[in-house]
Amino acid sequence: MSGDAGYIALEYRDVALAALLVLIQAGLSLMLRLGLGAQILLAAFRMVVQLMLLGLVLENLFALASPLWTGMAAVVMVGFAGYEVIARQSHRLRGLWSYGIGTSAILSAAGLVTLFALTTQVRADPWYDPRYALPLLGMVLGNTMTGVALGLNTLTTTTRRERVSIEARLALGADKWTALRPSLREAMRSGMIPIINAMAATGLVAIPGMMTGQILAGITPQDAIRYQLLVMFLIAGGTGLGVFAAVYAGAERITDARHRLRLDRLAAGEDNSG
Repeated sequence: MSGDAGYIALEYRDVALAALLVLIQAGLSLMLRLGLGAQILLAAFRMVVQLMLLGLVLENLFALASPLWTGMAAVVMVGFAGYEVIARQSHRLRGLWSYGIGTSAILSAAGLVTLFALTTQVRADPWYDPRYALPLLGMVLGNTMTGVALGLNTLTTTTRRERVSIEARLALGADKWTALRPSLREAMRSGMIPIINAMAATGLVAIPGMMTGQILAGITPQDAIRYQLLVMFLIAGGTGLGVFAAVYAGAERITDARHRLRLDRLAAGEDNSG
């Protein structure tokens, strides 16, 4: 480990030493027959490969500082996030609707929030500078993806479970939004709980990763705190907008213009959570 004042540079042997902790976890899993050893090692290997590739890509993007390449990288990030939303659904919508709704909600929410930050608070020059745009988008995108996935999954799961009561409300003359209101509320709460918990615990229970990295890089704690607050507010805003858009779009899809419940539009009996 080496570095100058205010900055500690890590060498690969330092990282390898920390990786021993993962090997210990895999060993404990093997010893206790948890069946997680291979998954732990595979996940760690994927993380290493993905981050190494990411580092190479970012270095080239930073050097180019091109709006075209920055935009293409953002599209790829959003595309993979949309796929992750589908993978976390127990009962996905048929066809491309599940991917389309999740991806559109993530793109609109995370994109708007990131653009807002780049043009008002961060004031990058140019505003599409990948050194600022991509890390901000990545942080907002990852959390928005989680919220959207949880919200959609809760909506479809709850609606299937409460089908009888929902159809009874519809039969008594309620419109679809009134009939689905309990499911909508539960889905919104499910999608928002992770970011609410994160905000409540930040600073008292945990020092966030971004703030920790900045402090280790030599930035003063007060400056790091301001950046962390900005990022947390952006994440909360993006998550809220994304969950709202995805849940209501999903509700629109599982009903129709005649205010009927259309669970036939779900891939019934499939478990895609893994």
